[in-house]
Amino acid sequence: MSIFESLRFHNYRVWFFAALVANTGSWMQRVAQDWLVLRVLTDDSASATGLTTALQFLPALLFSVHAGLVADRVDQRRFLIVTQSSMGLVSLVLGLDVLVGGARLWHVYLAAFASGLAVAYDAPARQIFVARMVPTDRLANAVGLNSASFNAARLLGPAASGLVIAWAGPGWVFLVNALTFLCPALALMTMRTGELYDVPRAARAKGQLREGLAYVRHRADLLVIIVIISVVSMFTLNFQVTMAAMVRSVFDLESDAYGTVSSVFAVGSLSGALWAARRKTPRVRTVIIAALLLGLSSLLMAAAPNYALFALSSIPVGLCVLTLLTSANQTIQLTTSPAVRGRVMSIYMMFLLGTTPVGAPVIGWVSDQWGPRAGIAAGGAAAVVSALAAVVWTRRHRCADSTYSSSRPFLCAGGADAAAVRPAAGADAAPAAAPSDGDAFETSSADPD
Repeated sequence: MSIFESLRFHNYRVWFFAALVANTGSWMQRVAQDWLVLRVLTDDSASATGLTTALQFLPALLFSVHAGLVADRVDQRRFLIVTQSSMGLVSLVLGLDVLVGGARLWHVYLAAFASGLAVAYDAPARQIFVARMVPTDRLANAVGLNSASFNAARLLGPAASGLVIAWAGPGWVFLVNALTFLCPALALMTMRTGELYDVPRAARAKGQLREGLAYVRHRADLLVIIVIISVVSMFTLNFQVTMAAMVRSVFDLESDAYGTVSSVFAVGSLSGALWAARRKTPRVRTVIIAALLLGLSSLLMAAAPNYALFALSSIPVGLCVLTLLTSANQTIQLTTSPAVRGRVMSIYMMFLLGTTPVGAPVIGWVSDQWGPRAGIAAGGAAAVVSALAAVVWTRRHRCADSTYSSSRPFLCAGGADAAAVRPAAGADAAPAAAPSDGDAFETSSADPD
């Protein structure tokens, strides 16, 4: 299968290139936001940068489960028009605030939280909508290409942002990002709706949040992935805090150097995403190995003696990050029943994004106290420990070498709860089998949904 197989489909092709433009603008803003906090509004405070990151991801922790339920119920195309437009509006307001000279640190905190709120509701709907643009047998390829688009933007955005900041200041970066959100909104409005694939939409009913949680609880493979992702996201994936601090505090360089190292980091990320786009059968083993290699490569990056080696060492880190994230995403999307996919993806996104508010301030504080090298090293050590723990657990349950296929189970829960679960093959696939657990699926008037 070609790496770019999914681009044969008109709706996905339109979305892919629109998302590439919007993602480029988003990466430009991430660099500008970090630099605004680090250099303009504070005196090189990694803690303030970490708090900004925490506030940006806090809504994912608070609202992701509800966002997944909404994504299962609504027309995702129309809903995404609203969320994408909301993110553009936040960028516009913050950009104008910076340009008129009124920006304060708490303004950035508020904008980060508002943007994170839109992202929390956008993410599960976007994940489901990918399955509506391509047939089921192309879904793994489409997920991989989404990551490639995101990381091609990561290659372009930071370098462009560094140049714009140096020439005109960070305010203009926010305005450019606001304009880029017009692209996905227009793409969604002009899609050929007759060519979209049907995905089951959940009707309103009590107990749906509990149903999604119970589904995940009975999937041992999903639990392994979520635990690894939680630890890595909390402590390791804080590079926007630690890399900016390394550039400033260790190497005493400016915004163009930060933009450059972010783009070099994206070279590895893009390679990992393109490799993922070729895979048809995701594996839990891939997630575990990627987490282990991410930890080891992060430790090497922390020890880099100069800026050039620091930038080069970020390439394998980026490769491991995207291999880990894309493999986890593919696994969950391809093996989850479409009827609960939004809720399951939202739980995954809650742990992927929602643990960052816990870890980012901690890593920022470690960087302030002992230097950014210590912050990167702490994240690398956490990734290694989580991977080794997952190896011990999966080998104890004889699941370490299991893969997803149509002919054999891919992961089993040990002991009395042993049950095989198979990939969700299409839009009409039944929910994967899970052991009964009393009233796990009962409805209750106390449910928040």
